[in-house]
Amino acid sequence: MSYLWGSMILIGIIYGMCTGNITEVTQAVIKSSEEAVSLCLGMAGITAFWNGLMKIAEESGMVAGLTRRIHPLLRFLFPRLNLKGMAMKYIAVNMIANFLGLGMAATPAGLRAMEELRKEEEGRRRMGMPAQEEDTASNEMCNFLIVNISSLQLIPVTMIAYRSQYGSADPTAIVGSGILATAVSTGVAVIFCKAMDRR
Repeated sequence: MSYLWGSMILIGIIYGMCTGNITEVTQAVIKSSEEAVSLCLGMAGITAFWNGLMKIAEESGMVAGLTRRIHPLLRFLFPRLNLKGMAMKYIAVNMIANFLGLGMAATPAGLRAMEELRKEEEGRRRMGMPAQEEDTASNEMCNFLIVNISSLQLIPVTMIAYRSQYGSADPTAIVGSGILATAVSTGVAVIFCKAMDRR
């Protein structure tokens, strides 16, 4: 990706120089840099707010309660995992955060879930149980990644924040279509995962 973006920027600068538009290129670079910093500052505040709410929900026991409620779904998606294991805990936190539209808050839990899934796969290999090769992702890792990417969202907080940052007249207008789109993508993801598991 670094080479791709670097090449595109370099081609744009060279093209601007060759066509006599280097002034416009310079102005575009300065303006986009200002917008990037402004967007990051605006998103930092929103992210801090929602991460704080997620932490409060976790410490108040709300996350644990929601985790218990989604145990049947977790058991369906990850039949080989221990429901009381650390991997399942982080998967549940990630799914709940994604459901609430807190994609940025879901990322740390998702990374920890992947680490725990890798440890569980290593444990299976050490015990002589059926497991994937060391450098190959397990079924659980693949299923988690697919479900995480498709992520059903009740409130698309990140998109609402972007729309608000750029002056949308109604930042929440996308909620209905967001729920529909993510419901379809999650449904397709679950069907795909279960079909591949059977293979």
